[in-house]
Amino acid sequence: MYLKMHLLSRQAYRGLFFSQGSIAPCLRRGRSLIRSSLCRNISFSCQRCTVMTSWIIDRYGRNDVLRFTNNMIFPIIHFPNEVIIKVHAASLNPIDVNMRNGYGAAALNMKRDPLKLKSAGSEFPLTLGRDVSGVIMECGLNVSYFKPGDEVWAAIPPWKQGTISEFVVASGNEVSHKPKSLSHIEAASLPYVGLTAWSALNQIGGLNQDNCSGKRILIFGASGGVGTFAIQLMKAWGGHVTAVCSQDASSLVKKLGADDVIDYKSGDVAEQLKRLPLFDFILDNVGGSTEKWSPDFLKKWSGATYVTLVTPFLLNMDRLGVADGMLQTGLTIGSKAVKHLCKGIHYRWAFFTPSGRSLDEIAELVDSGKIHPVIEQVFSFSEVPKAFLKLEEGRARGKTVINVINKI
Repeated sequence: MYLKMHLLSRQAYRGLFFSQGSIAPCLRRGRSLIRSSLCRNISFSCQRCTVMTSWIIDRYGRNDVLRFTNNMIFPIIHFPNEVIIKVHAASLNPIDVNMRNGYGAAALNMKRDPLKLKSAGSEFPLTLGRDVSGVIMECGLNVSYFKPGDEVWAAIPPWKQGTISEFVVASGNEVSHKPKSLSHIEAASLPYVGLTAWSALNQIGGLNQDNCSGKRILIFGASGGVGTFAIQLMKAWGGHVTAVCSQDASSLVKKLGADDVIDYKSGDVAEQLKRLPLFDFILDNVGGSTEKWSPDFLKKWSGATYVTLVTPFLLNMDRLGVADGMLQTGLTIGSKAVKHLCKGIHYRWAFFTPSGRSLDEIAELVDSGKIHPVIEQVFSFSEVPKAFLKLEEGRARGKTVINVINKI
């Protein structure tokens, strides 16, 4: 470990000593886990740094911007609460397609590593993918809940490097022990959609296992990843679920527990909903014109809540800049909340929130048989571009999963 430490930058020093496990052996083999931008201060060549295989983008655009590389610098632990995960499986979400196209770049770059942005001149190369199921390889010194070899799952925030890669770094508070009843392929399908639904229903919507029994919940976009998870969570907590989807997905949502199914292709959805009692809660995964009329189907002055996952937050900052975008976003949410409150209902926006603690609760529901993964298709690591194209087709019936262990 005496590698002329006086020459190491402060961040490289932190990367060496904030982790446990196999770093010292790596150094003895003449390799470093330090990023290339920091290797210039070390007495051995940057060319011998450890690398890994990843799918990255070097610019925003359509599917042709995806590029496979076997020369991505191995991630390092920067802070004592971080872990390195060997990725066994990942999955794709609509946000991955949107981020590939450049959506949210203005806001996300505010959260990204400023040293990397400064040294590289941009956020690239950028690895997409939010979900991971894999095995802990390294633990920071302050990580007490995990050890190398533990099987874990997590959803990585969109401002961090993603999971379509051999290894990924995560904060310990973003990680949870993988459900014992699931394979890595199955586990990788749940974290991002599960935490998004959990945020909307529990943290923003206030629903839980103690107050959900008998409540009527309406879910738009019920056959996608978030929708299929939300149906199961609401049924696990004793709610009555009405699912809006297309006819060819009706058998799926019924199998997951939906009590009523509305086919949006068979006629006007509002007219079909008029035949049903009013609702206590609406989860909107669709947005657009749905937001204009669907709150009318909530019970007025009873604490009923409308929560949408389709918000202009990131789009405003992309279009108007960070300051004006945040101002416009605040004005929009404020005016809508007041307008709906005057009608006797609560209006809320919800967002994905990384949380290992929430994943712990979800894991318990999974292992008790109350939540099941819904997977539409599994792709090998060599087929990542095909997986993106599949996701872009729409009409999701569950999740698109990448088997990362099955490498090129």
